Amino acid sequence: MSQASDKVVVGKIGAPYGVKGWVKINSYTETPDGIFDYAPWLLSGDKEYHVDQWRFHGKSMVAKIQGVETRDDAERIKNLDITILTSQLPDLGDEGVYWRELTGMKVMTTEGYDLGVVREVFNNGANDVIQVKANLNDAYGQKERLLPFVFDEVVHTVDKEQKVITVDWDPGF
Repeated sequence: MSQASDKVVVGKIGAPYGVKGWVKINSYTETPDGIFDYAPWLLSGDKEYHVDQWRFHGKSMVAKIQGVETRDDAERIKNLDITILTSQLPDLGDEGVYWRELTGMKVMTTEGYDLGVVREVFNNGANDVIQVKANLNDAYGQKERLLPFVFDEVVHTVDKEQKVITVDWDPGF
């Protein structure tokens, strides 16, 4: 059995579509149909599911999943997260990083000040943001900081091996 950290949620099963076991698909991948690049899907614990067919339906997508033959079958998997193993994700090489890899990394300024540890990563509409939980003894009295995750302007390096992000940031801000 795989660990929870060995998995990532890439979408969610939506409502049944029709009477032959088709379901609506809510994708969290960069391009919506990118979710179908991954197989198998893990829907309930470690139970594997494979997509037989899929298609766009208006602005949404629907899929026929092996073993889901009726509307009642589709109803049973409704609202389940579509999970894949992290080993199924493409390797981003030295230049790229997944958000999940940033969580828990230490954040240091270019001057060597320890800002704390990344608690969460999110997008505010303009850019990605890292929420940094400050150390208990933060000299500036900060409990947390929100830093734009913008390379060259704020983020200088991300060292995956050392788990350190180096940023150009005023610790008092």
